Amino acid sequence: MEVGSNLSEKGKRDLIIVDRAREGDQAAFAELMSRYREPVYFMLLKMIKNTDDADDLTIEAFGKAFNRIHQYSPSYAFSTWLFKIASNNCIDFIRKKRVSMTSMDHAYTNENGEPVGLQVDGGLLDPEETFIKNQKVKTMREVVDKLKPRYKELIVKRYFEELTYDEIAEELDLPLGTVKAQLFRAREFLANVMKKTRDTI
Repeated sequence: MEVGSNLSEKGKRDLIIVDRAREGDQAAFAELMSRYREPVYFMLLKMIKNTDDADDLTIEAFGKAFNRIHQYSPSYAFSTWLFKIASNNCIDFIRKKRVSMTSMDHAYTNENGEPVGLQVDGGLLDPEETFIKNQKVKTMREVVDKLKPRYKELIVKRYFEELTYDEIAEELDLPLGTVKAQLFRAREFLANVMKKTRDTI
């Protein structure tokens, strides 16, 4: 790839690493993550105000960037492209979270100007919805069962038991960094398996 004349020296050095990554050099991917993991994480933390969510979104951002590495154009810096992917992904996450987590005690004003609390049905699903939800959970567990044992354990603890990274590290007696790195790989494996079973979910 031809180096963009508008890139800074740092941008040009990044481009050399990106070229290696395009050729499948795993060390190049690791180097890009090492360079930008903290800056991406702290940018997302400012947006989301939650350390665990910022961790997850950081991993997702790198996953999306690495999957689209061939789409990167040297007309602008790799860091600019990466931060754009990360921020867009975070905005999507915030939107979805707002929709799914509307406060139950939030009040709105009716036509008479009186505050009215939201009425909810306790979140109960009808029989058909319950069946569909149970089938999805069952299928997801079957997919997770296909992962390597160490990855399966991490996915179960993080996404089924909803433990934090710190809790997983303490429970498995592993360094926090190891837990995060292995969860990143576990999610990649899970995504690959999910692609093969997507039509059944």
